[in-house]
Amino acid sequence: MAVSSTKNQFDLSAPPPFKLGDVRAAIPDHCWVRNPWRSLSYVLKDILVISSLVAIALFFKNSLWVWPLYWVAQGTMFWAIFVLGHDCGHGSFSDNHILNSIVGHILHSSILVPYHGWRISHRIHHQYHGHVENDESFVPLTEKAYKTLDAPIKLLRYKIPFPLFVYPIYLWTRTAGKAGSHYNPYSDIFAPNERRYVVTSSFCWALMVANLIYLSTIIGPNLLFKLYGVPYIIYVMWLDFVVYLQHHGHEEKLPWYRGEEWSYLRGGLTTVDRDYGIFNSIHHDVGTHVIHHLFPQIPHYHLVEATKAAKPVLGRYYREPKRSGPIPVHLISNWVRSIKQDNYVSDVGDVVFYQTDDRKKI
Repeated sequence: MAVSSTKNQFDLSAPPPFKLGDVRAAIPDHCWVRNPWRSLSYVLKDILVISSLVAIALFFKNSLWVWPLYWVAQGTMFWAIFVLGHDCGHGSFSDNHILNSIVGHILHSSILVPYHGWRISHRIHHQYHGHVENDESFVPLTEKAYKTLDAPIKLLRYKIPFPLFVYPIYLWTRTAGKAGSHYNPYSDIFAPNERRYVVTSSFCWALMVANLIYLSTIIGPNLLFKLYGVPYIIYVMWLDFVVYLQHHGHEEKLPWYRGEEWSYLRGGLTTVDRDYGIFNSIHHDVGTHVIHHLFPQIPHYHLVEATKAAKPVLGRYYREPKRSGPIPVHLISNWVRSIKQDNYVSDVGDVVFYQTDDRKKI
């Protein structure tokens, strides 16, 4: 285990003294079992909660104090069903690919995510997490690329609160420096044999848009915006906040890799676990991210146990998340600090860390 010359200062970028197989062997066998009935029970529970919230909002629709509570609760539930659809994309929902695809399309299309388009790009993210060039989500910009950014892109990426609203834009255009769209089967994200899957998902997405338009003609666009539009915005904020903090904002600067320095294990060890207080169970322990990144086939309901079992092997390469109160307000400061400070990485070097542009004007 590598330690720098400074007493007790641990070198997070040093190659770990264990292998991926050592971590795998520490996790109990039952944690790898994917129970479709248990997975479906979470879907049923979330749908029941979402339906109940709609019923309550409609019953009290003339009470102004109800709507803000509804928006936060329903937006959080939209985020929860995104996580379940995400499990379908990883195959951690069940061993049945058809069931995964059907449930994944229903859940993700309902919140305007193209299931296969996103699933494929997210698979790339997991394959190359922590790699400066090949990672897919929240890829660090090099200093040279950073200096060529247009003002609107800099605004969306570095000016609070705009980074909380970028996910729909990412689906259409990907991240800065990468071309393509999750809706276009001919984007360079996808192999030729994957195009038909992308067409199917984009069609399901379009059907959901058409359903929303039709529903607006029945109940009116104002009520539809209150029932669906605002919760959708809250869910996007949840997604951008959580996913960003899974890869940024730790108290210690975490490395990014290039070339032979990168490996699947070293990249996965740069991810971060977070504690979300009362939201941990609501959004299906999505804050338990390190083990998920290393072994995405583990169902969400086994991640906490698997992490506990793996920690003795991971040692100081695992960073214990700061305990949260009921509401994870402590994470806001991590997010704000990282947005302001983590601007780019060096154009050269195989082990790099985020740097700050002290001259930036955004």
